Amino acid sequence: MSIRCIIADDEPIARQIVEQYMSQLPQLELIGACANAFEVLEMLQQQPVDLLFLDINMPNFSGISLIRSLQQRPEIILTTAYPEFALEGFELAVADYLLKPFSLERFIMAVNKVRAKLSTKPDLPPAPTSHDSHFQKEIPTHITLKVDKKWIRCPLSDIYYIEAYGNYIKIHLSDTYLLVSQTLTDFLSRLPQKDFLRVHKSYVIHFKYLTALEGNTVFLEKAKLPVGKTFKESVLKRIQDE
Repeated sequence: MSIRCIIADDEPIARQIVEQYMSQLPQLELIGACANAFEVLEMLQQQPVDLLFLDINMPNFSGISLIRSLQQRPEIILTTAYPEFALEGFELAVADYLLKPFSLERFIMAVNKVRAKLSTKPDLPPAPTSHDSHFQKEIPTHITLKVDKKWIRCPLSDIYYIEAYGNYIKIHLSDTYLLVSQTLTDFLSRLPQKDFLRVHKSYVIHFKYLTALEGNTVFLEKAKLPVGKTFKESVLKRIQDE
């Protein structure tokens, strides 16, 4: 059984030690190594994993805070130099707690606990088809963004519109904007289609803030933007369908 893993620790040496220990166990598959909790959230949005090796004392957003924020979470092995967090970790039902510096033998014991837990989980039922009316994909409420050298979680409801800006995009909020190195098309693919609408090659709007369409202009609560010729029909249809 292959166990898909993420390492999260702000210390490069600590990440390297866990990665070195993982290399001794062929059943462990490293999906990625993260330096902070926001990188973990970004990675978990992209693909599911089975096991997270998680440091507690990370900047801005601690490992404990990360655990509390996850609605669906993998098995977690805490790795920390602070024994005083052990009780809180186990109250959050983590699989094990490794106190730095820990040996390969202790690491293997922790992994074996996770293997035992995963082997007792029932097989997942077949994925529902589009005809299964009771099935609804969970809609994200936040998006993780890298702004300069900082990772932040931005509520989707705070985004008024997104603007293409050279090799960047401007994410316009109520009274400021965030500058992110990403194309508008790539960013749009990360957004729930029910909430966001492309109105121009350079603009995507949050549909709930749209108040009117007049000619080739859409009016938002705090802005007005042009509507591209190739997008006008889809914008009009969306308004009529609501």
